[in-house]
Amino acid sequence: MSDNQASGASGESSQNRNAGGVFIAVGTVVGAVIGALLGQPSIGFLAGLALGSILALFIWLKER
Repeated sequence: MSDNQASGASGESSQNRNAGGVFIAVGTVVGAVIGALLGQPSIGFLAGLALGSILALFIWLKER
């Protein structure tokens, strides 16, 4: 196994990539908490998930 395979590095390791997944995770948790405070945790969860996914998709499209 070569050093490149062992470290999991790809050929494009010089490019910095932003991680958009944090927006999905944070949006989900924050949405559920805000929804719980308003008496609708499921709707808050789904709204946070949708908003976080849209932000992550935007970052992914920007990085392409």
